[in-house]
Amino acid sequence: MSAAAVEHPCDPCDGEPPTLLEEANRLMELLPGHRVEIIGGILTVTPSRDSAHARALTRIMRPFMLAGLDGGETEVLQGVGLWLPDGPEDYAIPDMAIVDADIDEHLIRNNCYDPAVFRLVVEVTSSNYRNDLRNKVVAYARAKIPVYVIVDRKHTRVHVLTAPLPDGYDSHEVYAPGQQITLPASIGAEVKLDAAELLKAGQRRTPDEPVTD
Repeated sequence: MSAAAVEHPCDPCDGEPPTLLEEANRLMELLPGHRVEIIGGILTVTPSRDSAHARALTRIMRPFMLAGLDGGETEVLQGVGLWLPDGPEDYAIPDMAIVDADIDEHLIRNNCYDPAVFRLVVEVTSSNYRNDLRNKVVAYARAKIPVYVIVDRKHTRVHVLTAPLPDGYDSHEVYAPGQQITLPASIGAEVKLDAAELLKAGQRRTPDEPVTD
């Protein structure tokens, strides 16, 4: 997948030019299955996930669900909109999130919710890895998301960022295959991740490679 900034010239005969949010919604209708976001005032479009990306996302969801985070005080959700404080129309759609169970009461706009109800967000990188590793680090930190996890398929690393600051995170731990990851208990339960398992799931399989769980 790749993410690209989108610009469309406006026809002066059409009256007022569309807002970024209006343009984002138009693109979502034109490109079903794509992810459209506004990060730092820049509109980006990301094609649908490949199978390896989806597989890695499934693998990372399991420990959270086994820890009892999908029910009770929290939920495990995919692709839910997060309204960002960076600009009047900024929003992101993280691959996965741990959110407070009362999220429905915190809708802000355009199917996006108050960042205060997000305890953790996860991104699984594709060819747009720079967006996840740079732009979204700043965006999620400014939104005060407590924990940001990145499954970096490009560099075969898992990043765990905690303690948000105005322009990034105070703590940035990087894990390689073979290392175990213990996430902060502040997300609602003790959750451990296996870096090797997540990164292997995110690699494309060769045609003769056996399928393993």
